[in-house]
Amino acid sequence: MILLDVADETSPRADDSLGARSRGKHSRVGRRGSDSVSASVSDSDSVSDSVSASVSDSVSDSLHAAKSWPCYLCSMLTIHAPEDASREAALESLSRRGEADLARVEPAVREILAAVRAGGDAAVSELAERFEGRRPERIWLGSERIAEGAALAPAEVRRDLQAAADRIRRYHEHQREVGFRYEEDGIALGMRVRPIRAVGVYAPGGKARYPSTVLMTAVPAQVAGVPRVVLATPRPTPELLAAAQIAGVHEVVDAGGAQAIGALAYGTQSVARVEKIVGPGNIYVACAKRLVFGLVDIDSIAGPSEILVVADESADPAVVAADLLSQAEHDEDAYPLLVTTSAAMAEAVNAALVAQLEGLPRRAVAEISLRERGACFLVRDRAEAARLADRLAPEHLALAVERAEELLEGIGAAGAVFLGHQTPEAAGDYAAGPSHVLPTGGATRYASPLGVYDFIVRTSLVRYSREALEAQGDLLERLARLEGLEAHARAVAIRRREP
Repeated sequence: MILLDVADETSPRADDSLGARSRGKHSRVGRRGSDSVSASVSDSDSVSDSVSASVSDSVSDSLHAAKSWPCYLCSMLTIHAPEDASREAALESLSRRGEADLARVEPAVREILAAVRAGGDAAVSELAERFEGRRPERIWLGSERIAEGAALAPAEVRRDLQAAADRIRRYHEHQREVGFRYEEDGIALGMRVRPIRAVGVYAPGGKARYPSTVLMTAVPAQVAGVPRVVLATPRPTPELLAAAQIAGVHEVVDAGGAQAIGALAYGTQSVARVEKIVGPGNIYVACAKRLVFGLVDIDSIAGPSEILVVADESADPAVVAADLLSQAEHDEDAYPLLVTTSAAMAEAVNAALVAQLEGLPRRAVAEISLRERGACFLVRDRAEAARLADRLAPEHLALAVERAEELLEGIGAAGAVFLGHQTPEAAGDYAAGPSHVLPTGGATRYASPLGVYDFIVRTSLVRYSREALEAQGDLLERLARLEGLEAHARAVAIRRREP
């Protein structure tokens, strides 16, 4: 029996995004006013056209000429001017957005992991019934079951997934490492590269289905040569199974949340354990990954999705708004951020956001994200825009500016960069080529996108000849004794004895 008592409001559901359950340490970016956009904008039949015109007619009002700017409050993004008293606090809060409140759910996650470790398949099934309201017929699917399910996906869907997978595969083939060997002073040195033997990839399945995440995690593993790739996802659909088959997945575990991570890390009666777990998930998934790290490797602790758009007067505000919404619709805690040199652009984007929310299927989610996590920062020039973007270190960075490559030279921290007006961030989510599994919460300062390098192990190779050891022996012994490690020195000296 699983002894786990979790209140309904904090019960680990199979898959919410991490941020949706990690509000504790995420400060809101300013307070929101209740003002609505003027009727002349909201009632217009051609909001985008009128917004674009207002920008081009208002270039002379650019913030370059402003002496003192107030903090504008609109119905969507809060606009922070350079001299706004709350600006620095807002930036500092955003800079700490990666501080997920995992401690809040850790006791529940520890019980889930302990239950899976002790009870195996039965525990995973019982947890699925408790948290998802279902009891899977079987939690493990082999290649035949994957093929049967994948065959139920529409032919057009399979073609689209194959086209995306082909592009992802071609990109990641450029990341392959082959190791090296060389000789110096009679010492043979090198690095051996081999794939990890078994990898688990996690694909969320609560608020939305992500066959693209299956491709973006499993294809790089396949390119790396991983001989066993296991997908964990709750209630796998034909589309997900088609993506799994195309991406070279060998097994599927029908489980979500922390229990899926436990099954991958510890193994069950039907699921052999893996050596590394990758992929995004909710706060319970993130906490479980952190707790099993050491027994297995993990890629990262993923947070809510985020996009920073840097726009100048050449950008189309309707396009900028569309890019912001493309991430806001992911999750209520997603971060849609804008940096611009133009006050007119900021106001126009806000109006375009209101217009485009109308009729959006995930409007409720996107609107909360915009109001509670969205922000716009006005800057005086391109150099300040680059500095601010680098400070925020976004997951997705869209440069909707003239001379985008030039601006990028001043920005060091970003997960994926989308250059120029014709490059939608959504292309990176699906079929551009690079993996869309990216560092979040400012982690792009030190972390990289998921890639082939995440699925390999590097081993250093060293071989001394007798002559080489004799030539370097005195140095080795002196350095060992410098650190007070006599046994180290003797391990060298004993080999230098006359045969």
